[in-house]
Amino acid sequence: MLYDLNIAWSPSTPPDKLLQTLAAASSLGYSTVALNHHLELPVQTTPTSPFPPAPSSSSAKLPNVLHRATFPLADPSAPNYRMAALAAVYDMLAVRPTTAEAFQNACLTLDVPLISLDLTQHFHFHFRPKPCMAAVARGVRFEVCYAQLLNADARGRAVFIGNVTSLFRATRGRGIIVSSEARSALGLRGPADVVNLLGVWGLPNDKGMEGLRSLPRSVVVNEGVKRNGFRGIVDIVQTAEDPTTTTKGREGSGGQDTCTDGGTSTPGGNKQKNQKRKTGQQEDGQQISKRQAKKVRLANRAAAASADKSS
Repeated sequence: MLYDLNIAWSPSTPPDKLLQTLAAASSLGYSTVALNHHLELPVQTTPTSPFPPAPSSSSAKLPNVLHRATFPLADPSAPNYRMAALAAVYDMLAVRPTTAEAFQNACLTLDVPLISLDLTQHFHFHFRPKPCMAAVARGVRFEVCYAQLLNADARGRAVFIGNVTSLFRATRGRGIIVSSEARSALGLRGPADVVNLLGVWGLPNDKGMEGLRSLPRSVVVNEGVKRNGFRGIVDIVQTAEDPTTTTKGREGSGGQDTCTDGGTSTPGGNKQKNQKRKTGQQEDGQQISKRQAKKVRLANRAAAASADKSS
């Protein structure tokens, strides 16, 4: 399964253009995509989702669509940008730091799953290994969008190559998520082309495939558990059966007890229990010592001999 967690979207995007982009992503093998909405500060008190209903097509297969918000981060001393309210509206959040203080705050303290960078602009700070590796250890991922290179001019491409090389060196290729940030279907590329392109600048092929598969999947799953699970830790998949109903079912089964493995016990079940004792096992399936098994066999023989004498 391939993921693209950044398909550029704005309220002015035509529905037919969006449908064409989603169909192209599905044809390239992407099974899950995220529509990215760039927010502007300040954020509304009660934010609402601006995304239209999920598009449908009868002629083309569409991927699973998620909703994402990315907001700029410049002043780390500002409030938390109403992140709790935004988390209830969007499926995932990302920040785009523009200063050294904001980048360090996003790496060390800010509770966001993605740090998305505009690598075509010149940063007045360096990507140092210590904060970058601290972010990777916390589970924060860095996003590299290859469509920025396609839409930039000659100067922007040179800056992009320098920034992405420095980021790969600082993170040692770990925690890198590869996205497109495509504004149309022409900005999308196949996974093999993307991995080969990033491999030229120092990202190994296995790390590149992780950035398209396992790493974005972990972000999607973790964010889903945070929003749907119990206190963001446990996700209830299936409830356990009530033991009282199981007991009532045994009483009303007409003398046949329902076993845990789905079968029923018969009068010949005592033979199975005796067989378990002979093989050195208790009724609950636990192993017993050889001495105890020998005592059980001698007791069974004595009981059988006394039964023969009485008969």
